[in-house]
Amino acid sequence: MFRSSICLALVAFFFSFAAAQDPIQPIPRRLPPKSSYQLPEKTEKELRARLADVSKSLEKVKDNPNFADADCFRKAVEFALENGEFYGEGDIKKANACLTMAKIRAEDLAKGKAPWKDQKGVLVRGYTSNIDDSSQPYGLVIPEDLDLSKPQPLYVWLHGRGDKSTDLHFIHERSTKTGNIAPDDAIVLHPFGRQCIGFKSAGEIDVMDAIEAVKKQYNIDDHRIVLMGFSMGGAGCWHVGAHYAENFVAMSPGAGFAETARYQHLKPEDFPPEYEQILWKAYDVPNYTTNLFNLPVVAYSGEVDKQIQAARVMEGAFEKEGQKLTHLIGPKMGHKYAPETLAQILKMIKMARDEGQAEYPTNVMIQTPTLRYGKMHWIQLLQLDRHWEDSRVGAVWKSNDELFIVTRNVAKMKVDVGDHKNFAVDIDGEKFNVDLKGNSTKSIYLTKEKNWQLSLKDTPSDHLVKSPGLQGPIDDAFLAPFLVVLPSGKSSNPQVQRWLDFEIAHLEDRWQALFRGKLRTKLDKDVTPEDLKKYNIVVWGTPETNSVLKKTIGKLPLKWDDKQIAIGNHKVDAKNHLPLMIYPNPLNPQKYLVINSGPTFREDHDRTNSLQNPKLPDWAFIDIRQDPNGSSPGKVVEADFFDEVWQP
Repeated sequence: MFRSSICLALVAFFFSFAAAQDPIQPIPRRLPPKSSYQLPEKTEKELRARLADVSKSLEKVKDNPNFADADCFRKAVEFALENGEFYGEGDIKKANACLTMAKIRAEDLAKGKAPWKDQKGVLVRGYTSNIDDSSQPYGLVIPEDLDLSKPQPLYVWLHGRGDKSTDLHFIHERSTKTGNIAPDDAIVLHPFGRQCIGFKSAGEIDVMDAIEAVKKQYNIDDHRIVLMGFSMGGAGCWHVGAHYAENFVAMSPGAGFAETARYQHLKPEDFPPEYEQILWKAYDVPNYTTNLFNLPVVAYSGEVDKQIQAARVMEGAFEKEGQKLTHLIGPKMGHKYAPETLAQILKMIKMARDEGQAEYPTNVMIQTPTLRYGKMHWIQLLQLDRHWEDSRVGAVWKSNDELFIVTRNVAKMKVDVGDHKNFAVDIDGEKFNVDLKGNSTKSIYLTKEKNWQLSLKDTPSDHLVKSPGLQGPIDDAFLAPFLVVLPSGKSSNPQVQRWLDFEIAHLEDRWQALFRGKLRTKLDKDVTPEDLKKYNIVVWGTPETNSVLKKTIGKLPLKWDDKQIAIGNHKVDAKNHLPLMIYPNPLNPQKYLVINSGPTFREDHDRTNSLQNPKLPDWAFIDIRQDPNGSSPGKVVEADFFDEVWQP
């Protein structure tokens, strides 16, 4: 009987061990979709040969400041080949056209020339993203008669969803079509937005980076930049405009979506975990409504378009704040512009554009649940009482010598006072007198403890606090330059190693296919002090396998040994679980340390851009006995946010 029990136990152990070693099933990719078209073998060989030749030419000019203008064409073909993004015979012509343009521009750069910089009409250019060093394309429409020696207005147009509209297809369209809007007295910018992530995450940063790239190359009037978009681009216009309202003179979102739950028709019983509902606030526009009072907003919907829902939601949000949203409706129109209504919108936008933004607005409003989006003109929030709650500032210069401020859920803020020198400050009923005569400073700092305190210099906290760009959640690390640090060791736990191997490969594939770039990676043993200075560090592995994690583990609110993993009072066994988290890097607290995670929305969420939101907060425990899938990296057994001083 005893021997029989031992045998049964051994058999059970063998099968459980074998099961743990079964390969994790690949996750079907939604974006961009796999093609059913089979690229002819001969054609593929020819394209790869041309690609290799172009790559050699570009290698010689990689340090040229206009390198991305050529390299974005090369990358388009490389990714199309690697990801299977040829959807028909016509795409072969697009690929050859890209390679030809890349070659011509590489040869021009080698000669010290860049003739396309003076080109007008429609053209494609590129910039190098700091996030991952990738070349990202953008389209331009420059009227032939526009005087580029004078500052010109810029219209930023955000495109609609195109599951197959990868770099190759975006470049072709932007090289051949002017698009929905083409004013004869302004430049139009078409950001790529990293294709199809709803102008969220790295796609949101792409919009702002593309604007900066254009401003470096052309004479753009900073105070006359317009933001517009339709469908997915309308959704992008809503949240990009809400997040960065100070950057635009006017905005006009068409159709799209403005939030998550109502757009998805979710009932309370179908809601995800509370932390995910909280994370909807990152992109749900009603949480930023008063930001939109800093500029003219003209919304558009087709009368019979179901996506009129977004503007209806925002009408309600405006009304709740005592304002009325300008909402123009195309009569009997579905999911497209009524020509006469678009003409009316453009006329209204032009009026706002020609008036321009004030150099220093006297009245500023800001609303945000996170310090990621805590700046508006001359107000910047530096600390909140509590993240993910409604945080607001209303500030107005009543006269040249009186500044009136009201706040909600704000613990610290910076005010750029412009040319004001001698003035009174009234903040939430507390009063201060400020005399800056003879002082070169143009900023004051207001900090709330029991009462508000005013100072002329920023006094850094002597302990960790959530601050702008260092406030989480996990996904926040991927909106800035990051380095993936791979473990040089192997885990003694085969289940852990199996999970790590899969998730690292999954991140690499997903970053290329969905985010349209390649990961910047190093082994732990090769990480330098310069890397720690420049990058958010994304470490994979365990203290046993990754030396960078081993160096930092003692300075994190994370305890991890062979038997147990603990964050505060939250504990799991180390055999079957792994932690995912974000925290200021102990080796450089000005940057993030991320453990065992990439962006937390996954393939199942790609079916609609409204679901491409952060799915995990600041930390989570994953049970790796449940394999990663299109919704989750495993079974999430616990997850939560750190508090304002980065404690559980």
